[in-house]
Amino acid sequence: MVKIPPYLKKGDLIGITCSSSKMDLHAAEYARGVLTSWGYRVHLGITVGTSFHNFSAPDELRLEELQDMLDDPEIKAIIFGRGGYGMVCIIDKLDFTRFRKQPKWLCGYSDITTLHSHINRQFGVATLHSMMCSGITPDTLDNEYVRSLATALKGKPYRYSTAAHPLNREGKTTGILVGGNLSILANLSGTPSQVNTKGKILLLEDIGEYRYNIDRMMYNLKRAGWLDKLAGLVVGAFTDGKETDTPFGQTEYEIISNIVKDYDYPVCFGFPSGHQPANYALKLGVKHELKIGAKTILSEV
Repeated sequence: MVKIPPYLKKGDLIGITCSSSKMDLHAAEYARGVLTSWGYRVHLGITVGTSFHNFSAPDELRLEELQDMLDDPEIKAIIFGRGGYGMVCIIDKLDFTRFRKQPKWLCGYSDITTLHSHINRQFGVATLHSMMCSGITPDTLDNEYVRSLATALKGKPYRYSTAAHPLNREGKTTGILVGGNLSILANLSGTPSQVNTKGKILLLEDIGEYRYNIDRMMYNLKRAGWLDKLAGLVVGAFTDGKETDTPFGQTEYEIISNIVKDYDYPVCFGFPSGHQPANYALKLGVKHELKIGAKTILSEV
């Protein structure tokens, strides 16, 4: 049975922390202002606006702040500043005892996929695959993707649609939505954070990867059984792809289509999720309906 954290009400407190890479303080303050305009109180953690090499802070400080926010009963949601790298360094030291008793919404994507997957696998608590504070800017303030985060936090059901793609495999299915960043998921294989994908709808997205490495990671998922018994596959954005001196010969979408060609579940490409402004808030661990035809429709059940 999936546990759904309480949805937010006006006046609730949101915590912002940078548990992975560093984030500019002014960008975080702008996001705080937007969240405040939605009617929430916002606490900026001490890891926001600081730096320690590529990280926001040393492991110990990032761990301490995230642990404090997980344990604080007054904080009703945590929106991460940005992704990057660093969650895997602290995931096994986090204590989820209080979080399991009083779950709260954890919002982010990219490197936060480690946290999403771990919580889904170990505790069955819903989380939010969504833009982070870094995605809330003057240019995106009023777009539907920022609004989707506000909608999800309030608990309003959603129904997203996008245009058909020539590589789509049409069909209709239902299942719990899991997944996130492909690189993170592939590196979680064989760990206690590897999500169970049987009967689930799997979401994949990535950024800045060599195309041959996308192929290798997809074969990793296939050989590890991730792709065998899916209910469906949702492929989001694969941005800023790279090539070696000798081109790989396939786009990211063609690579994924080739890897899953022997399965019969519905597959959609180009869903608005990932490292781009078009990034809908999606509840992981929650049942969804996926319809792929003249257009793709993904809706919370």
